[in-house]
Amino acid sequence: MKTVIGIILIVAALFLGYLGVNQVQESANSVEILGVELSAEDKGGKETGYIHMGLGVVALAGGIFLLSKKKD
Repeated sequence: MKTVIGIILIVAALFLGYLGVNQVQESANSVEILGVELSAEDKGGKETGYIHMGLGVVALAGGIFLLSKKKD
C-alpha cells in the first residue's frame, strides 16, 4: 500500500511542478512597440506558481521516502 501511495505522490509532484513552471512563465509578457519594450508582470500568478513548485517538491520528497522505506 505504501508503494502505491509513494508512486501517486511522485506523479502528483511531477504534475504540480509542471503547473508551477507554466504559471511562472505565463505570468510575464512583453511587447516591443516602435523600439520601446513594454512589459507586464502578474505577481500573484508568480506566487501561485512558486507555491505549486514548493508543494511538488514536498510531494516528491514524501513519495521518495515512502518508496525507499524498507518493508517490515
